[in-house]
Amino acid sequence: MRTTWNGFISFGLVNIPVGLAPATSPSARQSDVSFRLLHRECKTPIKQRRWCPVHEREVGQDELVRGWEVTKGTFVVVEDADLEAIEQRDTSRSIEITRFVPLEEVDPVDFDRTYFLIPAGAEAQRRPYVLLLEAMKGAGVAALGRFVLAGKEKLCLIRPMGDALALETLFVHEDVKDHAEIDEAVATAEVKKPELDLARQVIASLEGSFEPEALRSEYRESLRELLEAKLSGQEIVAPEPAEPTPVVDLMEALRASVAASKKQPAASKKAAAASSKRAAASRK
Repeated sequence: MRTTWNGFISFGLVNIPVGLAPATSPSARQSDVSFRLLHRECKTPIKQRRWCPVHEREVGQDELVRGWEVTKGTFVVVEDADLEAIEQRDTSRSIEITRFVPLEEVDPVDFDRTYFLIPAGAEAQRRPYVLLLEAMKGAGVAALGRFVLAGKEKLCLIRPMGDALALETLFVHEDVKDHAEIDEAVATAEVKKPELDLARQVIASLEGSFEPEALRSEYRESLRELLEAKLSGQEIVAPEPAEPTPVVDLMEALRASVAASKKQPAASKKAAAASSKRAAASRK
């Protein structure tokens, strides 16, 4: 696995050599297909021009500078040297662990980007990695820390992921939006026991094992099929618009959901259970 950063996990007097490798591909988005804007008439890619409306001419890269808009039309100019002056010049290549916290207390909303921490190649250097991994798994904790990546300070959380350590870069607290407004709205809504019982039945009927292999994008697959069809000269026909779903009573909807789940063929349930077992066995 190719690493993009190499250094150490450091806490107390312990230093564990590790490499950092992205856990997701750069195309980890709704579609892995990228488009360019073309001139419809000649199919030529359009070029983006850097145009100055005051001088009415195109400007070169060497004429550009960053600006922070203080008020409408008023900017503070920021030079490259200004930004370089505040960049982190930490050369220790160290992920400094500051605290171990219960993993269950960390909400995934704080996670920004996931990386794998790769242990060193030599067996003697891998032992501290495994020791930290097993100790954290046993205690049910994650490690909070910080390090410097490409000149920028990163807050991070290290957590066990199976038999590996994963590093999550974290959002700064002020960048995570508060959900107090939702909490307040939910607190005023009354839930009746019969509704809750039926909702639990619906949930129980849809329970199953988590299968990462089942995480697939229908849009991405459809887009690939569309491109292959257009490449072969097929005509694309838009599907008929779906009929709007009528608004029904909550209890009626819950009862209908429970009834539909009970009608599921036994063979389908057995097939789903077998699929879950196969997926679990392949992960072991």
